[in-house]
Amino acid sequence: MTAIAASKPRRRATWAWALWDWAEQPYPTIIQTFIFATYITSSAFGNPDANTQALSVANIISGVLVALISPVFGRRSDESGKRKLWLLINSAILVAIMFACYFVAPSPQFMLFGLVLYAIGSVVQESAFINYYAMLKQVTTEKNIGAVSGFAWGLGYVGGILLLLFSLVAFYLPATPWFGVPTDHAQNIRVMFLFAGAWMAVFTIPLAIWVPELPAKSGREKESLASAYQKLWSQLRELRTNSPDALRFLIASAIYRDGLAGVFSYGAILGSVAFGFSPTAVIFFGIAANIVAGIGAAVGGILDNRMGTRNTIAASLFGLLIAGTAVFVFAGAGQITYWIAGLALCLFVGPAQASSRTFVAKFTPHGREGELFGLYQTTGRAASFLSPTFWWLATAAAALFGIAHTAIFGIIGIVVVLAVGLWLLLKVHKKPAMLASH
Repeated sequence: MTAIAASKPRRRATWAWALWDWAEQPYPTIIQTFIFATYITSSAFGNPDANTQALSVANIISGVLVALISPVFGRRSDESGKRKLWLLINSAILVAIMFACYFVAPSPQFMLFGLVLYAIGSVVQESAFINYYAMLKQVTTEKNIGAVSGFAWGLGYVGGILLLLFSLVAFYLPATPWFGVPTDHAQNIRVMFLFAGAWMAVFTIPLAIWVPELPAKSGREKESLASAYQKLWSQLRELRTNSPDALRFLIASAIYRDGLAGVFSYGAILGSVAFGFSPTAVIFFGIAANIVAGIGAAVGGILDNRMGTRNTIAASLFGLLIAGTAVFVFAGAGQITYWIAGLALCLFVGPAQASSRTFVAKFTPHGREGELFGLYQTTGRAASFLSPTFWWLATAAAALFGIAHTAIFGIIGIVVVLAVGLWLLLKVHKKPAMLASH
C-alpha cells in the first residue's frame, strides 16, 4: 500500500516534467523557426537578405552567451537546490518575451527590437534546458529513463504540430481570422505570439505543482564567475582521467548535435529554395516534420531501453546520413524527394536528440546533473559554427564550379558534420564509467 501511494506522486512528477517539453514548444516552433523568425526577416522590415544576416548575428551572439554562462548556471543549479525555481523563472521570462513579440510591428524601425527579443529568448531557453535536463533523474528510474526522455521529446513535437495547425487554421490562412482579429499591421501574425505565450504559461503549471525541488547542498559557498570557470577546467580534467568515454561523448555529441540543429535550421531553406516550396507549403512540411520527428522520438525511447542508448543514437545518425544523401542524389525528381527523404531526416532527429540527453544522465551521479548538463550545453555551443560553416563551404564550392542552383549542395555540408559526429561516437564505450559524487 505504501509503495503504491508513493508511486502516484512519482508518476505525477514524471508526467508534469514531460509536459514541459510540450509547454515550451511554442518558442522553437512559433518564434525560432516558422513564424516570428520568418516574420522579422521579411520585406516588411527591409531587405530580406540583410535581415537574414542580422538574424544570423543575433544567433551568434546568443550562442556565445550560452557557452559562457552554461557552466556557471549548471553548477549553481546543483549547489543551490533551486533547479525547479530557475526553470520556472526562465519559463516566465520566455512567456514575457513571446508576449513582447506581439509589439514588434511590421516596420524597419522595430527590427532591432525583434532581434533583441529573439536573442534574449534563445539564451533563456538554453539556460532553461540545463535545469530541465538536470531534473530527468529526479522523475525517472534506471529502467524507464530512456523511454521517459523519448516520450517527453515526442510530446514536444506533438505540441508543435497542434500549435502550427491551430495558428494556420485560425490566423494564417483565412481571409477573415478567428475571433475578429484584423489583418492590418500583421495583427493576424502577431496574435500568434500572444497565443504561444499563453500556451506555455498554462502547461508549465503542472511542473510547478508536482515536480519536487532538489534540496540545497549543505555547506555550499557562493562562487565567482572566475571560480566557476576554474572548476570547468577541473571538470574536463576529471572527465579525461576518470571517465574518458564521457569526455569523448561530449565532444562527439557537440558535433553531431550541431548537425541535428542544421537539419531543422536549414530545412525551410532547402524546401523553399532548392525544391520550390511555397511559404504555405513550407509550414505544412513543418507540421509533417513535427509529426514524424515526434513518432521517431517516442519509438526511439522504446528502442533506447532495448538496444542501448549509444546504439540508438548511432542507428539514428546512420539513418540521417542515408536520408541526407538521398535528398541530394534524388533532388532531380522534384518535390517528392523532399517529402520522402526530407521527412526521413526528421524521423531520425528525434531519437538522436532524446537519447543524447539520456546518455549524459546515465553517467552523471545524483547531485551533479546541473554541472554535467551545463557542460553538455557549453560543448554543444562551442561547435555551433560547424553546420553553418560546412553549409556555406558546400554551396560556395558549387558556385565556384559554376553551378546555378547551389542550395541543394548545402545538405552535403550537414551530412559531413553528422558523419564526423557518428565516427567519433562509435569510439565511445556503450557504458561510460559513472563519475564520482561530490
